[in-house]
Amino acid sequence: MFSKFKLACSSLCIVSAITANLAASDTRQEIQFPDIPGYKTIIADFHTHTVFSDGLVWPTVRMDEAWREGIDAIAVTDHIEYQPHKKYVSDDHNASYQVALPTAQRKNIMLIKGTEITRDTPPGHFNAVFIKDVDPINTPDFLEAVEAAIDQGGFVFWNHPGWQGLKRGDWKRVHDKLHEKNWLGGIEVLNGGSYYPQAHRWCLDKGLAMLGNSDYHSPSMLHHSETGDHRALTLVFVKEFTQEGVKEALNDARTAAWGQNRMIGRKEHLGPLFDASIEVFPAHYKDRTNLWVEIKNDSHLTYKLKRTGDKGPGAITLNADARVIIRVEDVSENTYIKLEYEAENVLIGPDEPLPVTLTIPR
Repeated sequence: MFSKFKLACSSLCIVSAITANLAASDTRQEIQFPDIPGYKTIIADFHTHTVFSDGLVWPTVRMDEAWREGIDAIAVTDHIEYQPHKKYVSDDHNASYQVALPTAQRKNIMLIKGTEITRDTPPGHFNAVFIKDVDPINTPDFLEAVEAAIDQGGFVFWNHPGWQGLKRGDWKRVHDKLHEKNWLGGIEVLNGGSYYPQAHRWCLDKGLAMLGNSDYHSPSMLHHSETGDHRALTLVFVKEFTQEGVKEALNDARTAAWGQNRMIGRKEHLGPLFDASIEVFPAHYKDRTNLWVEIKNDSHLTYKLKRTGDKGPGAITLNADARVIIRVEDVSENTYIKLEYEAENVLIGPDEPLPVTLTIPR
């Protein structure tokens, strides 16, 4: 009798654990970034891998991860030239997309068809996304492979340019050719935990989209447990949330890269994003020389502000999805009080923080 009771209890515990895991898999942790004037902000990862190249997960797992982690659009970009598991899984280059698609549809995730064109550096690794068929891209000549992706309406970007060192990953003649032909649409300025300042500069100078991607090979939960951080992601500022809308935004370089609590992009996008994220309230208390002011941050980025003007605290941390109260010395009767800062972890150029203004209404 006791053994049956223990067995029943054990079975109940197992069923409860399975049920809890299934429930958790359907729970989405939203990533909050506001829209900016004229555009909707969506969250994307354009660089992931599965067992169909050198990744360690089944394609459906990538869709489940995307749902749980608040991602709106994702590309599975398995290597064409490197398939170490092909003894055990199909070597069909289109298979990972076909396997992932039904789960993506059920999870309401935009799945973008892609692949990784893998060459030694230079020229390096390049992702082609918004393609229709990987097979024509599977050709030994690098430029022919890129052209085959472009001919399908694909968007091509350069992955992790500095991963084998700055000298090997420098801008070379082959990259000039890609740019001259209008085949290169963007560069990963952020890959995993690595930021490439030189790529940031190239994107600014050449009008290219800036991307931040995870390049995950193993399960995402392993990365989170190691770093305590979300994956590297791309914010895309779209006119409409469709495949064509996302591609149009990439072609127009309306993107920003986000990872390790820093945002990398252009001033024309990150300035409005800051303004839409931050709300400064009128002073709720004052004495003869001081005001106490509440500031709200409606985004997933914790802003680190350093004072550049003559008023306000020397530094302010605006925690993600939170409020903070600051004390400001002021005895003026002005209609507004303006506090000048720079957001140290928001880069609009290499070593160039975003200048911001906190305006306190009277």
